[in-house]
Amino acid sequence: MRYVQRMSRRTIEEVAREYWFELLIGALAVAAMLQLVVGRNSPGAPTTSLWFSLPAVAVIVLPLFLRRRFPFAAPASYWLLATALTFVDGVLVPSLESLFPVGLASAFLLGNLRDGRQAWTGLAIVLGGITTVIYNIPGHANAELLIIPVDFAISWAAGFALRARAEKAEAAESRATQAERERDAAARVAVAEERARIARELHDIVAHAVSVMVLQVGAVRHRLPAAQDEDREALRGVERAGRTALAEMRRLLAAMRRDGDEVEFTPQPGMDGLDVLLQEVGRAGLPVELHVDGEPFALPRGIDLSAYRIVQEGLTNALKHARATVADVTVRYRPDQVEIEVRDDGLGSATTDGLGHGLVGIRERVKIYGGEMRFGTASEGGFVLSTRLPVGDEGR
Repeated sequence: MRYVQRMSRRTIEEVAREYWFELLIGALAVAAMLQLVVGRNSPGAPTTSLWFSLPAVAVIVLPLFLRRRFPFAAPASYWLLATALTFVDGVLVPSLESLFPVGLASAFLLGNLRDGRQAWTGLAIVLGGITTVIYNIPGHANAELLIIPVDFAISWAAGFALRARAEKAEAAESRATQAERERDAAARVAVAEERARIARELHDIVAHAVSVMVLQVGAVRHRLPAAQDEDREALRGVERAGRTALAEMRRLLAAMRRDGDEVEFTPQPGMDGLDVLLQEVGRAGLPVELHVDGEPFALPRGIDLSAYRIVQEGLTNALKHARATVADVTVRYRPDQVEIEVRDDGLGSATTDGLGHGLVGIRERVKIYGGEMRFGTASEGGFVLSTRLPVGDEGR
């Protein structure tokens, strides 16, 4: 029973929230009809019978209930019908105080139309209608022809102003949505470019490893005695498969290379080139101090390259975008991982928007090796980039 009551209450609230305007118009129409019945014999009451007056009030108000489907025709019909009714009984509409807010609401709706031509046409209908209604009142004052239409013109102007404000809000929301889509598209393109770049860099590492294996297999094959022909054939097959793999890797690399990219003949850098990198950054205007924690050891070639690139990208962001004046690089060697921290005293604005290729590249490199990445503003000021790269047994 309580559940039914809660659902009924919720349904009533939803209906009231959704159709509050229609409910208000209906209440005002009922009030106007009650006024007709109660004040039937009072001075200045309509001369037409209740059999005509009551249905007439219902007819002129009825179009407003269709305002959602006919945003222009519904409020315009109210004014046209109300104006036509005054030619039958000049005091029927103006004598009903409840119809005054209905007329204001209709004028507001016409001003609030998105189509500018319809809105201005609605203003003409409102002013023409109210002027005709006042003119058809027996014994009307000339001042009323000027003063009363101003009220309805103000209501129309309020709707027109809110319509312009709503259009600006929608335009701003549309621009924000478009900008967000463009940022997402730019981020996806950046990720794809960085992944391709990482793949091109790792190609050399993998190709070198496969080449070494092929050479070693060939050397072993040539040293085998003639009695081991089956083993020689097996090794020849491994050697052939290795060369095929190298050829396919070259084709893959050519497919990933964009038009205009030049072939790089220099070896890929590693942590052993970190001192040279820091000197170059220092000459560019950003003094960097290196801190090493733990006993350095040889990293796997891919992790070695990624660690170098992380330091390079972090210092590049600090130098070009964060307006930093000094930076610190800390490398911590642990038995199963290597930790890299790049700290500067700049703003770090370019590295926190998620769109810079530097952060994208670092994030992708860390993800490849199952590491972790953190970045943000330090409590004492400046910007901190911290990464962790796991090192497997093959790295020791």
